[in-house]
Amino acid sequence: MSELFLLGLTGSIGMGKTTTAEMFRDALIAVWDADAAVHELYTSDTDTIEKIYDLAPAAVSGEGVDRKRLGNILQADKTLFPKLEAIVHPAIRAHRAAFIEACKTTGQKMAVVDIPLLYETDAQDWMDAVLVVTTDEDTQRERVLARGGMTEEIFQMILSRQLPDAEKRARADYVIETKSMDHVRDEVHSLIVKLIGALPDA
Repeated sequence: MSELFLLGLTGSIGMGKTTTAEMFRDALIAVWDADAAVHELYTSDTDTIEKIYDLAPAAVSGEGVDRKRLGNILQADKTLFPKLEAIVHPAIRAHRAAFIEACKTTGQKMAVVDIPLLYETDAQDWMDAVLVVTTDEDTQRERVLARGGMTEEIFQMILSRQLPDAEKRARADYVIETKSMDHVRDEVHSLIVKLIGALPDA
């Protein structure tokens, strides 16, 4: 294990992953967010944008890649998924590697790597431990369907590409139930202390 403790953070859609990641940031732990990295690539990485334009021209505008439009195109033609992943995954890996290197250079004791499809991409193999966030199915559905533009069909499509929650929990080193903000904050703080001995100083 390196001096930098790498904690993977994952959980199915609507389980509270974004909130949990924010709790780590609030505790001064560096967090790499796969979704934010994709957004950055889609809006400012010319190479990635050009490759996606070649694959799905209608998804690209002067602002970069329109994720909603791209999602609709993928839903209509699911054969494009592996082609898109072949473009995005190498760029994401390079982005993540730069983040990890920066954490080591600045002497961080711990970093969180937030990846929605962590187990699906075997990312657990290069981490020190994995934290899975979870909640009950009714709460999950309620959270997801409250999002703008979300439909039952899109929700089911996303779920179909993710490992079942029970399997993620079974494989996790640590599990946090996202019952309430206070509960999540307490659990996050306890886990940081357990893994690196203390909360970082401001």
